[in-house]
Amino acid sequence: MDEQRVVPFLTFNGEAKAALEFYAANLPEAEILLAEPYGTDNPHMPAAEGQRIMYGLLSLLGQKIMFLDMDSQNPAPAFNWSSSLYLECRSEAEFDVIFAALAKEGSIMMGPEAIGDIRKCAWVVDKFGVTWQPVWR
Repeated sequence: MDEQRVVPFLTFNGEAKAALEFYAANLPEAEILLAEPYGTDNPHMPAAEGQRIMYGLLSLLGQKIMFLDMDSQNPAPAFNWSSSLYLECRSEAEFDVIFAALAKEGSIMMGPEAIGDIRKCAWVVDKFGVTWQPVWR
């Protein structure tokens, strides 16, 4: 299989580690491949910022997603629904697990519902503000 050349990159404001751990614990075939914090001597990250992630990498259903934390002096803009992670589910059971995990403490923008040849689809903003579109055909 070819290496994934386009990788989603999610920038957080101190929640990258919690997001990595949440996705790895709640989504099928999810695994943290890397969660490297900023070094204590890094001038871009004051010691008071704690264990923010400089390089984070999640494998989700065989696809990689990068994670990064910004410091409080240079915060990242909030996530919004104009960008989302579209996720093709292999079965209705997989869809249901993914939808339930992402909707818990998040918000449902749409669905789940059938649209055209899609049996179930939804638009969900998870508790970290990341928008997902799980789909089962």
